[in-house]
This record gives sequence, C-alpha cells and structure tokens, in this order.
Amino acid sequence: MLSTATMPLKPVDTHCRPRDFNAMDLLRIFEPDRQINVIARPVQAAVISYLQQVCGRMGAGYRLTLRPELATPARLDSEMRLPDVPDATGKHALLADISALVSLYADLLDCRKVGIRLEVLTGAMCPKFHIDRTGIRLLCTYLGPGTEWLDEGFCNRAALTTSYADIDAFHQALILHPQGIRQAPAQSLVLLKGSLWQGNQQAGIVHRSPQTASAASRVLLALDAIW
Repeated sequence: MLSTATMPLKPVDTHCRPRDFNAMDLLRIFEPDRQINVIARPVQAAVISYLQQVCGRMGAGYRLTLRPELATPARLDSEMRLPDVPDATGKHALLADISALVSLYADLLDCRKVGIRLEVLTGAMCPKFHIDRTGIRLLCTYLGPGTEWLDEGFCNRAALTTSYADIDAFHQALILHPQGIRQAPAQSLVLLKGSLWQGNQQAGIVHRSPQTASAASRVLLALDAIW
C-alpha cells in the first residue's frame, strides 16, 4: 500500500479555482449525487495577518448560537470578544465575513438559528477520515491548511464499518490510492453533506482535519443549521 504521508495532495477541480465569489455556487450542494461543494475565494491577507497576531490569545476559540439576523459584526464582536490589535482592519474583515457567511448559510438551509464555532487548533482535530452525523455543514479555514476529503472513486466505504487495530490500518483499508486525497484552498467555503441529510443515510463525504506544522495554529469556522 502506498503511503499517504509523502504523496502531494491532488488539487481541487478547475471550477474551484480562485475567482470572485458567486453565492449561487452554494446551491450545487443540493445536487443528489454531490457530497461536497468547495468554492474558492480570494484570500484576505488582512485576516491572516490578524489571526497570526492573536490566535495565541484566543484559547480554544468561541462557540455561540444566534438567529441569523442577529449575527451582525457588532454582535459577533460583543459575543466573542476577539482580541484587539493596533490595526483593526483584519479583525473587522473577519467579523464581516463571518456575519455574511452566517446569513448566506441560513438562507441556503432556511434554518431558524445557526451554531457558530470559531476554533483554534494546534493539531488535527479529527485526523481520522470519517463522516459527520450532520445535515450540511459549512467550513472555512481562515488560517492554516484546509479540510481534506477523499474522492469517492478512491474510497473503500466498507472500511468505515470495520474494526481495525489502529488508524494507520484503517486508512490503508479505506484509501484505495493516495491521489484520491484532496484539500480545500485557503479561505474557501466547504459545504459537507453528512449522513443525516435527507436521503443520505448511506452516504456523506469522507473527510478529516489536516495535520498542522509543529507549533502552528489553524483557525477554522464551522456553521451548523438549527431548526
């Protein structure tokens, strides 16, 4: 079996190349056979600069639940109490982006509330490939490497319901070839369809958190619909 540690990750499809963000692209996640929808966006350097300065002061991050109309930049700032820096450009850009994404996500799924997690990770949160027991979740990695997933054609789903001695043995059985491992671009939107989405009980995208460099932090936004 080929090792997944030394193989470069396969780039995302051409429709995910950076360009101006079109919110209508979010609708692709509703295609019956689609389990993941990755939408690349221009990287906001100010957000990266801000998070590099403050992630050490953010603890494990922040969790809150809000009605989408209340998730304004000001309300998010009040609830999260993000650290201040002399140049507030990056902080304001981050809050504005989270607010806009909450609104878009709520409109997409027509949900009453949105669970918002802005997490600071110093290692892989979920290093094992898995399927979420959710409907449709939105992820955006603002700092650090993006979410990884396994293309269906390279996935042995039978391994997901079999016991193995350790994670390496599981991945050897699950991953038919390392070139099937894909990774989302920086600050892209990743919509993941889970096993609780209607009609998706035997499906759901197989994905994992990426490894981060030693002492490096990853800042991830996750949105979950609440009806």
